[in-house]
Amino acid sequence: MAIGMRTAAASPLTYLVKKYNHFVMEQSGYGNQPETLDAVFAALADPTRRAILTRLASGEASVNELAAPFDVSQPAISKHLKVLERAGLIERDIDKQRRPARLKAEPMAAAVHWLEDFKEFWTSSFEQLDSLLINLKKRKDAGGQT
Repeated sequence: MAIGMRTAAASPLTYLVKKYNHFVMEQSGYGNQPETLDAVFAALADPTRRAILTRLASGEASVNELAAPFDVSQPAISKHLKVLERAGLIERDIDKQRRPARLKAEPMAAAVHWLEDFKEFWTSSFEQLDSLLINLKKRKDAGGQT
């Protein structure tokens, strides 16, 4: 009984913490991310799903065609396709007995855009490091200490 009370009492606090975190994220500019971004990165985290997307980049394919290069069952490939479909990375049609999958790359654009922000950060950081190393080398070549 006490555990149930603790859980119920913690619930409003958990809600407030989540609301505060959401507020902080929005103020920091992180709240503007599409909701599908987490699903896209989760889908891309698996090498089999990345290979499926690579294959679909060359054209639509059925589950059997997608399963051929892998040492997994057709139902396993179907599960991977469902994850990709939920993330919005593929779409599937019904064509008689086939359900061909087709790449839908628009959601990846959000992931690429998100990563681009970090690319700018790292480029700036590496430029600063290069500048520091050049200055240290100049001091060393001039007979100073490092």
